[in-house]
Amino acid sequence: MPKAREVVAFQGEQGAFSQEAIRQLLGRRVQFLPCQRFEEVFVGLRDKAASAAVIPIENTLAGSVHENYDHLLNFNLEIVGETHVRISHALIALPGVSFRGVRQVYSHPVALSQCLRFFARHPQLERVPFYDTAGSVKMIVEQRRTDAAAIASALSADVYGAHILKRGLEDDRRNFTRFFLLRRPRASRRPPAAGRQWKTSLVFATRNVPGALFRALSAFALRDINLAKIESRPLRGKPWEYLFYVDFLGRVDEPRVKNALAHLGELADFLRVLGCYPRGA
Repeated sequence: MPKAREVVAFQGEQGAFSQEAIRQLLGRRVQFLPCQRFEEVFVGLRDKAASAAVIPIENTLAGSVHENYDHLLNFNLEIVGETHVRISHALIALPGVSFRGVRQVYSHPVALSQCLRFFARHPQLERVPFYDTAGSVKMIVEQRRTDAAAIASALSADVYGAHILKRGLEDDRRNFTRFFLLRRPRASRRPPAAGRQWKTSLVFATRNVPGALFRALSAFALRDINLAKIESRPLRGKPWEYLFYVDFLGRVDEPRVKNALAHLGELADFLRVLGCYPRGA
């Protein structure tokens, strides 16, 4: 019998940029589980409706997806991979619709804000915020809108049988989104293999006293461990205190990383490793 396709949860409609990330991470032989909200993605993986999930965690222009940092803390799931997707926006309409006939352009507010030069060149177009990029393509196809177009990925045009009017609408071609691949924790998961560059993500909290963060980060500096990112999020229930999310280059089974984590554990009030995974290209 052929092996059942893996089910992968993501936020958005079919054709979303998250679907491109899934293909990069897991290939094309997967089954997609679209979810309306990010929290539904995490719940679907936790409750075994899916065996994996892919979520965006940061964009080079819009910054971090703060909601997903909070979900990483609240759900006991493991980061096992990452990838980067170049965000290239296309103007998509029904087959037979010309650019001259378009009056309204639908898309997610972030996508609309990333194409401001395009709208400045075409002031006759009305920008209309929508809940999802690929969802905007789905809507104009289902409603047979001949006066409207959507800004989304080229993949979404293929998914919904739509037509690409223009490509490369984004203001900045260095527009990338970083995605995490999540799975449920497994005690039997094999340790990371040597010979590749690995990253580790964790979250910690310290007492709100002078020098506490400096001393915590010194656990990495003293061992020449390179921090790739640090992000702070409010610590709920303790106003004006914060959690710190850190990504660093290294594997959890390396002696220097083990020592750094032990050192940090002595200084932090709370510490949790969120995952160790191959560094994305």
